[in-house]
Amino acid sequence: METCIINSPLGYTKIVGDNEGIVSITVLNSEERTTDIIPSELEDSVIQLKEYFEGNRTNFDLKLNPEGTSFQKKVWKLLEQIPCGKTISYLELSKQLGDVKAIRAVANANGKNPIWIIIPCHRVIGSDGSLTGYAGGLHRKKWLLEHESPHKQTLLF
Repeated sequence: METCIINSPLGYTKIVGDNEGIVSITVLNSEERTTDIIPSELEDSVIQLKEYFEGNRTNFDLKLNPEGTSFQKKVWKLLEQIPCGKTISYLELSKQLGDVKAIRAVANANGKNPIWIIIPCHRVIGSDGSLTGYAGGLHRKKWLLEHESPHKQTLLF
């Protein structure tokens, strides 16, 4: 398994994967030393994340190999279908799975998403439009949603 650490606008980011795909992308809450030489298996993910943060990419084309239960993987597949700049509620996601009573299980699977940004769990919000839980911190979720918004807020003064 190969690993690299890059710097992003939201902090140091650890990418883990191999020829079978990306296993995890996580934002770190501490300062780390960035990787000098990116392993070839992770080069595409580094390039695509850089393009995303620069505002030049809205979709990712990477082989993913997250570890999780079959239910979690079902939820993560649905997350991948949420378009950039759009959000969905946990309830809507549960309905797409065919079971509105699974809302807590959906929220739990969402919170266990191991592939930050690429599997866009940050696009899931509360039914009332509120920014609810995010493993990377609500400040990062807010930043990501604003970054992806087609309507950029400008300062009035």
